[in-house]
Amino acid sequence: MSMWKILLTDGLEENGQAILRGSAQVDNRPTITADELLQVVGEYDALIVRGRTKVTSAVFDAGKKLKVVGRAGVGVDNIDLAAAKAHGVTVVNSPTATTLAVAELAMALMLAVVRDIPRGDAGMKSAKWLKKEMEGTELWHKKLGVIGFGRIGEATAKRAAAFDMEILGYDPLIPAEEIVKRGGKPVSFDELLAQSDIITMHLPLTADTRNMLNAETFAKMKDGVRIICAARGGVIDEEALLAALESGKVAAAGLDVFASEPPGQTALVSHPRVVCSPHIGAQTAEAQFRAADDIANEVLAALDGKPLRWKVA
Repeated sequence: MSMWKILLTDGLEENGQAILRGSAQVDNRPTITADELLQVVGEYDALIVRGRTKVTSAVFDAGKKLKVVGRAGVGVDNIDLAAAKAHGVTVVNSPTATTLAVAELAMALMLAVVRDIPRGDAGMKSAKWLKKEMEGTELWHKKLGVIGFGRIGEATAKRAAAFDMEILGYDPLIPAEEIVKRGGKPVSFDELLAQSDIITMHLPLTADTRNMLNAETFAKMKDGVRIICAARGGVIDEEALLAALESGKVAAAGLDVFASEPPGQTALVSHPRVVCSPHIGAQTAEAQFRAADDIANEVLAALDGKPLRWKVA
């Protein structure tokens, strides 16, 4: 059995590291800098990252022995896929491990914005009883527009259906009959914008999805719509969202992701009708355990030339 060399740059749960150590020398360097990575990556057969490390074309240039890059999670926008292809490096991820965690966070953000839970909590901690000021709204019989009806969109829709919400689904990559099977009513993008009381985003950041929600699309929505995003920063034009919040077009937003992370104390983050979390969609003990197990086995399979479940490039 070959003894591969694998570099971890963003940490990995111990169960995943144990799997890797059965076939490889594993170096765990969770604080490695971009410059340091360029200096050492040439020694390794595989690289496993999360969201912090940027696997740029320069990294692929320096990684003369690299055979595979693994992303412990779903999104691979921090990996230059064109450069990977040009260098003959396989890219794999673990797309199913965090599905439940992200779907549950989307529901948590949804509930937080319709009942203004953070404001109530802050008031209590400041000895303020804001009961008369905190009339919320219910999820019951509201129309939820799910943009992106893949694994996470489907899981979110299933949970929202338990609240007796009506599920509208838009996904140009999934046939209408499949959206129906997954629990949604297939609609066009414009129909979803016009009909939804709440819109939740569950799609990757690509050239086609960047700023998908913008001034033009906000104008097509109901007055008082609520926006949820636990997908990827950049799919919403944040300046346009702020303007829509200020005008009242958008009643509230729940955001786990931002175009620049960490975003700092921006006007959007500070807005009283925005509930924020620091990109924690995948941050549950269960999801991280599954992601570590999945990516460890997938990277070893790639190194050994075995069939892959989740090849991205």
